[in-house]
Amino acid sequence: MTPGGHSRRGVLVTAGAALSAATLSGCGLFGDDPEPPPPPDPLQPLLDEALALAGAYDRAIAAQPALAARLTPLAGAHREHATELARMIGTVAPSAVAAPPSSGSATDADPTGELRKAEQAAQKNAVAACGSAPKERAALVGSIAACRATHAEALR
Repeated sequence: MTPGGHSRRGVLVTAGAALSAATLSGCGLFGDDPEPPPPPDPLQPLLDEALALAGAYDRAIAAQPALAARLTPLAGAHREHATELARMIGTVAPSAVAAPPSSGSATDADPTGELRKAEQAAQKNAVAACGSAPKERAALVGSIAACRATHAEALR
């Protein structure tokens, strides 16, 4: 017996039960811990980039309406890529995304130089994604990389 009137065995059993309860409650057995969010899909950056490129084309067309015939098909291709990427990821592509403002001004004589740089950077990202994509995704990502390279050349 301890000086407080409790047996050593009783104190140890109580301490062991408290420790077990604390351990079990910390492991999520009682459902206290929420499920961690799933990691983002590796194709999400390509989807975001496709939408940003489409928005950049839209801004260029708004700034220079004379370029609409040349740039509208390229913007449309990026929207199609976004739709297919969203389908593959299992989400719905937003219909419009606010693209970041370009580094040039709206009064530039020809915004195609900035678009070409954006296409070249985006093409490199798509090539890198294609290299690490599983085989069921590689064909789509490779097609997007090739399309972006073609866009960069079309903007010369």
